[in-house]
Amino acid sequence: MTDPDRRAPAGAALDPGFWEAVLAQGGIVPTDRRLDDMTVELVELLGDLDPHLRDDLALTILLRWIAAGVYDDLLPAMGDGISEGLRPGLGEDGTPSVLRRSFSARVLAAVIDRDNVLHGMHREAVLRWGDRGLSWLLAERDLRGHVPGAGRAAAMEHGAELLRAMAESRHLQADGLGVLLDALAERLLRPTPHAFSGQEADHLAYSAMTVLHRDAVEPVFLQAWIDHLAVAWRPHSEDDPGEPNGLVPARVRNTVAFARALHLQLLLGVRPSAGREPFPGPPAARVEVLGALQAALRSSGPHFEPGRLPGSRR
Repeated sequence: MTDPDRRAPAGAALDPGFWEAVLAQGGIVPTDRRLDDMTVELVELLGDLDPHLRDDLALTILLRWIAAGVYDDLLPAMGDGISEGLRPGLGEDGTPSVLRRSFSARVLAAVIDRDNVLHGMHREAVLRWGDRGLSWLLAERDLRGHVPGAGRAAAMEHGAELLRAMAESRHLQADGLGVLLDALAERLLRPTPHAFSGQEADHLAYSAMTVLHRDAVEPVFLQAWIDHLAVAWRPHSEDDPGEPNGLVPARVRNTVAFARALHLQLLLGVRPSAGREPFPGPPAARVEVLGALQAALRSSGPHFEPGRLPGSRR
């Protein structure tokens, strides 16, 4: 694998005009180059510092080709190869290596989405990708939404897409869906210097909503999961005194933002992502989860009345 901090070597095919022409022609796969060669090039560009090459061209074309079935006969190799991109530089923070990991996660989500349409992959392969994805999500330290000079990094946004795709997989039932929620909570609760700067909380909440819409996880598990999340904003213990000068730690802000986003999505309802079937109705556990979230969120800020229910009178 090429060092993710290095741009792919220059060449005729790396001229943005080549890939811009592909998009201008509707994303049709060029016939004058081998698909393998083009794919290798596109995957390498997922770590490029140029946001136009990385985001506008490479990511867009890969997502379009995957959804169009270009890789249907190659999905096992595609998923394995893309998931390798989650590893280089893992553990670093503040370096460009996050780009390759983050954008690889987004493409891996698209591969799983394609299997969710085709139902052709073996369970072991999809679970292997899920394990690699969750391992990356938990170990990722660079939660920056934007890398100066290189555009968006969006690791948590792309991680949310990966969680959502896994949540829609037929290969995950109650236990597996519970693992996704546990991993999400663990990710939020891990100390980080990076507070969410965009819509990460909304995207992560939507991935949790996708799990809830499967109607497979028992309410008792969901209650325990919400109680676990609430640990983030409860008064700090002696061994976790918080930030200096009374500042709220980033992990607390992130977790509160997630819980509030999930509460609002449950309250208002959500629409499916583009190209997906509408949800048939609210989650079966909607009332229970709303109640648990409301009870927990009363302690998430200084101005909530702890014992008062919405709409009640004194």
